[in-house]
Amino acid sequence: MTRIATRAYPFRTAELLRQQGVHPVLARLYAARGLVDVKDLASELNALIAPSGLLHIDAAAVFLADAIAAGKKMVIVADYDCDGATACAVALRGLRALGAQVDFIVPNRFEYGYGLTPEIVALTAQEKSPDIIITVDNGIASI
Repeated sequence: MTRIATRAYPFRTAELLRQQGVHPVLARLYAARGLVDVKDLASELNALIAPSGLLHIDAAAVFLADAIAAGKKMVIVADYDCDGATACAVALRGLRALGAQVDFIVPNRFEYGYGLTPEIVALTAQEKSPDIIITVDNGIASI
């Protein structure tokens, strides 16, 4: 059964977004997700945060560099949708260009559901026997 849940949103924020040219429906959606300024919607490359702004990015870079140098087997776990496939391809190509031994798995969402689950981790371990599992596009709800 399909269930639709309505998320509360700050009316004033939605109205400010609407006054900045955002469609009223989108303004309500964005306000419900915590966006407060139309500048947050910019999709140009220079509008993205610098990688150095990501939490623990230096430790992650060192971890991956050490794993590549040690020849550790990595597996990327990705989602089946467009952004999941894109993230998987970018990670796969980037890591391979750096010399990584890397493979990928895209679990069947109808069998395993969305996000990173214990079942998907077990499937990845069983089918790919990785030293390291890397996730892309699994969303914050998977944590």
